[in-house]
Amino acid sequence: MRLLLVEDDRMIGASVQSGLRQEGYSVDWVRDGAAAELAIANGVYELILLDLGLPRKTGLDLLAALRRKGSVLPVLVITARDSVADRVKGLDAGADDYLVKPFNLDELSARIRALLRRQAGRASPVIEHGPLSLNPATHDVFLDGAPVNLSGREFSLLHALLEHPGVPLSRAQLEERIYGWDEEVESNTVEVYIHSLRRKLGAEWIRNVRGVGYRVAELP
Repeated sequence: MRLLLVEDDRMIGASVQSGLRQEGYSVDWVRDGAAAELAIANGVYELILLDLGLPRKTGLDLLAALRRKGSVLPVLVITARDSVADRVKGLDAGADDYLVKPFNLDELSARIRALLRRQAGRASPVIEHGPLSLNPATHDVFLDGAPVNLSGREFSLLHALLEHPGVPLSRAQLEERIYGWDEEVESNTVEVYIHSLRRKLGAEWIRNVRGVGYRVAELP
């Protein structure tokens, strides 16, 4: 899952980016509202973590512009502004959730999972596809009730495929989901992870869609 962090405080930004990457997210980090606008225009993010007190363009202005364009991209405001009036203003501007600094990384991760789950139209925290299940909170994967040991990248790739199991994703789309700007991507990386997933789950679970990419197998 690829997230955009918009935070001008270098210490907080570095800490959040590092912590979320350890949770398996791909996190790009920008430090002002204008840079955030350019990043969002790429259309590769599934959630934005947005500070309000930003240089060049405020978080509220950025959020209002995003909603005026009709974007339904989930936005989690992270800010030191803790008054009720500030919270109301942020939520009314289009924020999906509001978290006051300082916050615990575990709570931030839980709120991110809840927003992504809501965006995908799921009530359950566990993604199930027949006998295959994936838990984003614990990073557990089970097949027919037996645990499957996956690396962080393998888990992220399988997670991306299971979010919309009937939709094929291209290699470029999968790279965008699991890598950030400053992470080097080798030319055959996705193919290597697909091969590894097939070896661990069974070759029938990940299907090629000719000329398009990959998807998980349809259920009988």
